[in-house]
Amino acid sequence: MEFAGMTLTIRDDARREIQKDVDALTASPRHHNIKVERAKTYFPLIQKVFEEENVPDDFKYLVLQESALIADAVSVSNAVGFWQFKEYTALEMGLRVDKEIDERLNIVSSSRAAARYIKKNNFFFNNWVYALQAYQMGAGGVMKTVDKGESGAKSMEINSGTYWYVKKFLAHKVAFENAVKGEGETKVVPYENRSKKSLSDLAREVSVNETELVQYNKWVKKGTIPEDRQYIVLIPMKGDGKPFKLPENANTVASAQAGAAPIAAGAAMASKAARIKINGINAVKAMAGESVGQLASRAGVTASELAKWNDITTTTALVPDRYYLLGKKRARATEAYHKVLAGEDLWAVSQQYGVQMKKLRRYNRLSSTDAPLTAGTTLWLASVKPKDADKMTAPSEVVQVDNGQTFSWGASGETEPTVSVKPAAAIVPPVSTAVAGTASSPSPSTTPGAGPVVAAASTTTLPAEKSPEPKDSVQNIQPSTPAVVAPDTATQQTIEVVVPENKGEHIVKQGETLYAIAKQYNLAVMDLVNWNKLNLQEGIKPGQVIKLVDSQPVEVETPVAPPAKEIEHEVKSTDTLYSIARKYNVTIKELMEWNNKKDFTLSIGERLKIKSR
Repeated sequence: MEFAGMTLTIRDDARREIQKDVDALTASPRHHNIKVERAKTYFPLIQKVFEEENVPDDFKYLVLQESALIADAVSVSNAVGFWQFKEYTALEMGLRVDKEIDERLNIVSSSRAAARYIKKNNFFFNNWVYALQAYQMGAGGVMKTVDKGESGAKSMEINSGTYWYVKKFLAHKVAFENAVKGEGETKVVPYENRSKKSLSDLAREVSVNETELVQYNKWVKKGTIPEDRQYIVLIPMKGDGKPFKLPENANTVASAQAGAAPIAAGAAMASKAARIKINGINAVKAMAGESVGQLASRAGVTASELAKWNDITTTTALVPDRYYLLGKKRARATEAYHKVLAGEDLWAVSQQYGVQMKKLRRYNRLSSTDAPLTAGTTLWLASVKPKDADKMTAPSEVVQVDNGQTFSWGASGETEPTVSVKPAAAIVPPVSTAVAGTASSPSPSTTPGAGPVVAAASTTTLPAEKSPEPKDSVQNIQPSTPAVVAPDTATQQTIEVVVPENKGEHIVKQGETLYAIAKQYNLAVMDLVNWNKLNLQEGIKPGQVIKLVDSQPVEVETPVAPPAKEIEHEVKSTDTLYSIARKYNVTIKELMEWNNKKDFTLSIGERLKIKSR
């Protein structure tokens, strides 16, 4: 056998012992496969740590022997965690162990501690087999029993006299080596957290199920990550790289994880086919003659839960082919308005958009749920309807000039206005209302090169073909007919310009977070990260344009260019993929492709390939 760069000759007596352990480890296909899936999930992280610490990759099988990759495993001698550290050894290796945090349960931190402990043992022996043996019995115990002439050996013999712990390790290597190849059903992405944050908040920020996040981060004992140091949090993902989210009902977890597993029952296939998402909430279509209890049973929830989520009772007659929600309704819809159809009531609208009825009543100033709705009436779904809304035409989006800036409609000078984009619901009064303030006679600007100072006395609607596309926080908007007046210095004025809504992009405002933007558009944070090639550690900046849809670029055939020259960049402590990409005028995606990176993490001293343009 090959182990850690050494050739091991297995004698027949030892081979029989090892084979017996291999048979025991593989006797139950179910239990063997459970360990295999855990290994596929965690081994990429362990391998990366071992590579950084210069520890042979073969040692990863030791974690299966120690804990079967169960985070909170505890031995009879009170050794804890993935690598079964006792408290004093863990503290010696730099792990935090107290009432709030136990890093023995953190796969990345504990694997690094295990690597350093193995290296420390190998310092005494210069022999990886003896370093392995010392993991169980300590370096002092090994020194009393081993042959000093084996230091630096490249080959060894394994026989009946070899320490049992070494032979059991070799059995684990044999039992799992071929089985753990390929990707597992669940991946975990390491996330570097540098601030005090609860797992609940983090789960919302990265759009994963909180229970699932806690399951992979049991080292956070009190539910809050402290800020005393950088901690690696594991974000669970599906095999396709998308955030792993448990379904609304527990009964569908197995099928969600299995992915391609065939569903034998026709009813189950019909149920799956009849499911959609409404406002981010799972919903299932009712079949003819189905009762609340039957639909709940098919959906894997209780009848009382289904009734509560849909504002009905357990005895309500279901409407065939109507969708019923499998989770709590939201406070607002993804759409701004709804035009009432003949025969529609507030409950039907609430179901259609997944919005709470009490919110719809408040948004539309309705006193009663049972009040009839008039066909053709516009219902507001995400904000409170202004009292004079019936007299106005709701704009899609408004560009607002900063009150403290001059605004030149036709100036050719260097000074440009600062413009901010505001949603329609935030603008009061409506577009047709004149801006407050008094304009005096035209007067030239006293600022050299600035052109005439301008203020508009009323809001102007631009033609669609002349509407500017937002690129950053500064825009020069030029309507066809300029108006030149001087502002009343005693009155601050606002110029509002209606432009067509760009539903595919969002311009980041001061103080906005990625989580807030995702919530505003009812999107997952990780989708925004993937679509915009963002780095979670870098964050976002005011004026940055965020794409709200997954737009794949059209591939165009281009002439074959000569091979690009390649250089190397050595990673420093302050480097991020974003900063390196900017430095060399390349994209984060290119950096990840050139260096076969699966996530955004970097190691100090790591050498990245950079292909010059």
